[in-house]
Amino acid sequence: MMKTKINNMKNVLMLFLLLFSVTISDAVAQSDKEARQLLENVINKMASYKNFKADLSYTMVNVEMDINEKKTGVIYVQGDSYRIEMEGQIIISDGKTIWTYILDSGEVMISNMEDSDESISPNKILTTYNQDYKAKFDQDKKYKNSELKMIDLQPKDKKQFEKMSLLVNQKKMTIENFSVYDKNGN
Repeated sequence: MMKTKINNMKNVLMLFLLLFSVTISDAVAQSDKEARQLLENVINKMASYKNFKADLSYTMVNVEMDINEKKTGVIYVQGDSYRIEMEGQIIISDGKTIWTYILDSGEVMISNMEDSDESISPNKILTTYNQDYKAKFDQDKKYKNSELKMIDLQPKDKKQFEKMSLLVNQKKMTIENFSVYDKNGN
């Protein structure tokens, strides 16, 4: 009799755990679907622009090396081409080649987009996110007095970086903040 009760309790517990995991799985799948849909809406809005300009703030944090460096600048995007003007450097790309001009030294470094594992172009992220990244909601945030949705994009091939986080203004359908994290969490 005692053994039957224990078996019944085990069965009830297993059923509960199974139902709970299915419910959680469905909620996560729905959340991921909503994140992809929101991102799709933002991308469609941005794709309607022939070009755009955005202020940017670049912060590099490396805890291991005690680095916390912040730079500001501006980015201009037109199709696959972009130009980033930031303190100390200008980065220009036509979608195939990247030219990095270091102002202090007058030096120009040239690299091919295809050869560079580190290259992340604005257009590439926006047009290939669905096939190259897994989108999921992280949390709601308040940023510059706006309610924003944080969407994490995790690359399916983690050679380049660990994840990207986007803060999306759902009312304006704009990306307010964009962060890239390397494999060390920096």
